Amino acid sequence: MPFEAVNETLYTTAASAQGGRQGRVRSEDGVVDLPLGKPGSTSNPKANPETLFASGYAACFSGALAAVAQKEGLDVSTSTVTANVEFGSTDTGFGLAVALTAEVPGVDDATAQKLADAAHEVCPYSKATRGNIDVTITGKGA
Repeated sequence: MPFEAVNETLYTTAASAQGGRQGRVRSEDGVVDLPLGKPGSTSNPKANPETLFASGYAACFSGALAAVAQKEGLDVSTSTVTANVEFGSTDTGFGLAVALTAEVPGVDDATAQKLADAAHEVCPYSKATRGNIDVTITGKGA
């Protein structure tokens, strides 16, 4: 898919990080201001880049799901989107993989999958990751 430029900016934000994986991240508006820690710490759990990415992707995908469902005349406001993010080694260093699951109450599995696939086509995070990391999409009726 070719590069798709932003024609009209609807929102802009910024965040800064200091100290890498064991530092701190803060958004310019102060809404996010978190200490960071290495993934998997059970004694002192903290946010890490993967949890932040999973949170952002799940929220963005949920919005995309709502937008495509609305066009179908469906209300998916009680749906839950979960982004499972894997961090691991690759042949050239490190990489990510994502498994997105959309649980959509009131529809069957086939409809939920159709909505999830459509959301994957319009979600900005999906567009940003397409062709760069492995992303799997699962829609489940609930």
